[in-house]
Amino acid sequence: MPRIRQADVDEVKARINIADIVGERVALKSAGVGSLKGLCPFHDEKSPSFHVRPQVGYYHCFGCGESGDVYSFLREMDHVSFTEAVERLAGRIGYSLHYEDGGSAPETSGRSRLYAANTAAAEYFRAQLLTADAEAGRRFLGERGFDAGAAAHFGVGFAPRGWDKMLKALTAQGFTRDELSAAGLVSTGQRGVYDRFRGRLVWPIRDVSGQTIGFGARKLFDDDQGPKYLNTPETPIYKKAQVLYGLDLAKRDISRGDPRRVVVVEGYTDVMACHLAGLTTAIATCGTAFGTDHIKVLRRVMGDDNASGEVVFTFDGDEAGQKAALRAFTEDDRFNAQTFVAVAPDGLDPCDLRLQRGDAAVRSLMETKQPMFEFAIDRKLSGFDLSTVEGRVGALRAAAPIVAEIRDRLLRPGYERVLARRLGMDPTEVRNEVERAARGGSQSSRHEPTRRESASDSASGVPGVTPVTLASLPRTADAAVERDALMGALQYGHQIDQALLTRALSAPFRTPGLDAVREAVASAPDRTRAGWVTDTVNSVREPYRSLAGELLMTPFPARNEEGAVASTTDLAKRLIMRILEHEKQELLGAVQRVPADSDGGRALRMRLRDIDVERQRFAES
Repeated sequence: MPRIRQADVDEVKARINIADIVGERVALKSAGVGSLKGLCPFHDEKSPSFHVRPQVGYYHCFGCGESGDVYSFLREMDHVSFTEAVERLAGRIGYSLHYEDGGSAPETSGRSRLYAANTAAAEYFRAQLLTADAEAGRRFLGERGFDAGAAAHFGVGFAPRGWDKMLKALTAQGFTRDELSAAGLVSTGQRGVYDRFRGRLVWPIRDVSGQTIGFGARKLFDDDQGPKYLNTPETPIYKKAQVLYGLDLAKRDISRGDPRRVVVVEGYTDVMACHLAGLTTAIATCGTAFGTDHIKVLRRVMGDDNASGEVVFTFDGDEAGQKAALRAFTEDDRFNAQTFVAVAPDGLDPCDLRLQRGDAAVRSLMETKQPMFEFAIDRKLSGFDLSTVEGRVGALRAAAPIVAEIRDRLLRPGYERVLARRLGMDPTEVRNEVERAARGGSQSSRHEPTRRESASDSASGVPGVTPVTLASLPRTADAAVERDALMGALQYGHQIDQALLTRALSAPFRTPGLDAVREAVASAPDRTRAGWVTDTVNSVREPYRSLAGELLMTPFPARNEEGAVASTTDLAKRLIMRILEHEKQELLGAVQRVPADSDGGRALRMRLRDIDVERQRFAES
């Protein structure tokens, strides 16, 4: 396969703002001059340690050590090849790539073909919704309050009845049967290959960046022997445990809301109803229960690093809906945000609520939401006869473990009082039972956040070798100057005098780890070229590469970019002054060993005078 020319690789990266790409997956906020931060997409964390520097096109996580440029981010997140990452970004900005040896663009393969197949299928289904055969689909939408504009907004389509109509349409576009099978669009049976979705209303399921990765389809006809809802099977790009329908439409309002709120509903039509009613942060799972992976996705989009956000679960009031709410409760403490449950009057789902009572009724769900812990307590109490002593005691024993699991020390006493009021019991009795339940469950903590195993090995790239980090550097004046100078060189070195920086980095540093980074920066052939810093960090030898990433990503101590450039220049001069001072001391020692009237002695004294002149010049500049 022809390789993309390096000049094009560099040009695409220079034109892409890495913050835009990362920002589609992670809610980023300011973290100092030229730096943004958010929750790491590569490991589970409560506080943000993932930093992005748009100016240098680099990201680094101080928690797990993952780092790289926009290409490595796409490769890690979407599991695509380097070529596919470049081609995807080039297509995003409309840049025409050139290939070595004059080759034309290669046929895209692998995951990119799966994305392309799903996109083509989405267009096909959407066009089919306008045909006469789709009358049942249009009627279904209309009966639920969705017009043509709503269908178009959410990309709703129709899979025609028949055996292989979509198969023929997409193979005519150049897709092979193997590609369509890998994308989950066709199945194979005794009669051969056939369309997976037939005679159904179809919703495209998109990832957070807006790419179609699969479909959800509802049956319309009585002779359809399949399930009521049929989803795309697991594929290389569709993982149902990580997919949230509507997140591509909701992410912007989620990340910008005050408070940041996510509304979790149960189905595609519920998402549509909520968005059309004004709750534009509604999302839904796709054929699976709300779980840990969904939480990780939501937390990154929410920027869930404090308790100001809200996650509101809406469930039907029936038994199945309440069980779903309790399953969500078991994952509650993975959120920093506050969690609530909202159950509509008469147990209506958001779609039916909008249809029967209007948009305002859907929006009012947020006014009647109940804290998740309170909902779980009430659910436990509902199984007991609280009019009897035995019933109250049994209810206390059943509900106390729920209160005991509240980790917030300010919040738990409040719920102890809530439980006491619900039961009509002495608060001291309730507190004692909660403490007893807490002691009983202390041996096995519920849902401890998981982190990437062997993070230090992963960060260093060398099994068993602990990477050197900023925290491990010696706390000396020399190390501080060298550290700050390298931070400035990596972050703003392209904006200062290159001869000055080259001179400053010409002598070895006194701190070994920092000297390894200095070597890489000093060896960079062109520090003004876009992407130079990524190549430089990647060239640092182990176990110091992670240190280089931290130096690049740690916010530089300056009020603004102008101040940062000036400070970097001053630090370079301080290093040069240190070099000159070191050389002067060595020359003074040599003068003592050489006759003053010899040629060598005179040369030494002349060099000493030159050093003093140069030092004076730097001191005055």
